[in-house]
Amino acid sequence: MSQEQPLVIDMHSHFFPETWPDLAEKFGTPDWPWMKHHGDGKATVMVGDKEFRPIYSACWDVSKRLEEMDQHGVDVQVMCATPVLFAATRPAEQAAECAQIFNEAALEMCSRSGGRLLPLAQVPLQDIDTACAVLTQAMKDGHLGVQIGNHVGDKDLDDEGLITFLQHCASENAAVLVHPWGMMGGNRMKKYMLPWLVSMAAETQLSILSLILSGAFERLPKSLRICFAHGGGSFAYLLGRVDNAWRERDIVRVDCPNVPSSYVDRFYTDSAVFDHGALDLLINVMGEDRVMFGTDYPFPLGEIQMGELIRTQPGMSDQTKAKLFSSNAETWLATEVGAKLAAE
Repeated sequence: MSQEQPLVIDMHSHFFPETWPDLAEKFGTPDWPWMKHHGDGKATVMVGDKEFRPIYSACWDVSKRLEEMDQHGVDVQVMCATPVLFAATRPAEQAAECAQIFNEAALEMCSRSGGRLLPLAQVPLQDIDTACAVLTQAMKDGHLGVQIGNHVGDKDLDDEGLITFLQHCASENAAVLVHPWGMMGGNRMKKYMLPWLVSMAAETQLSILSLILSGAFERLPKSLRICFAHGGGSFAYLLGRVDNAWRERDIVRVDCPNVPSSYVDRFYTDSAVFDHGALDLLINVMGEDRVMFGTDYPFPLGEIQMGELIRTQPGMSDQTKAKLFSSNAETWLATEVGAKLAAE
């Protein structure tokens, strides 16, 4: 990378370890995730006897991942597990053991990357005290923050327990990535990957609005650095509707003292929107200091040509590109990634 070019940080990527313990045997209950390897670098993530997702070796092979990053001009990736590994519906002690397994796996992979892979932890959010303790240990171990699901059962992010956890994240100086999971829709979304195409966007907007309309942002410290995946879902496109409802209906603003659009400086989104017009809208709504380059690599619904959307964005200045590619992520991570990489 030449000195004239900004560091390129992909702040939203995922991993699966090549192997992990047999969780069904370990805990004595069925329907745990496991990996079925097919050879030639291909595998399927299984949940019990059902196929969850086809994946390939970049999920677990550090050399393959770095090779593909080089091909696309990506210098650094922030790497986290996927919600299917969270054990979010299991007893908290089992979810805590899973967190230890996958947090250690992330650290081990990152240790072989020459500083180019940076880890986010997972925690057992169904028990807030344990989640706080796991986060504290993860930060001591070298994680830069935490990835969480956008709800715990029927509890949204404005739940008092989850607010307590987010306050703890701020006190630990931990970056937070909120990723949708357990999508709404049920039997109405059986085909065409509709949960990923419709529900994910709605779940993310629901999470953002739960923090805004409940007044939670009034109780959370401004030092909290929280990001919502997939461009913040449908939030940017529908924010005008939300502002209008806040002005016109008292039941919308009952717990929210300020117009919803005034809170866009309290959180970040990634740039995984796949369309120049959508990226323009996202930046216009959020501001250029609140959007970060993120791909959802290495999944097929991620940005396959990593960084291409930002690099080819019509009318975008080099200064704005540098913010999206690197400086915003460094602020979110509270880490000078370039200096950290140079020190490796």
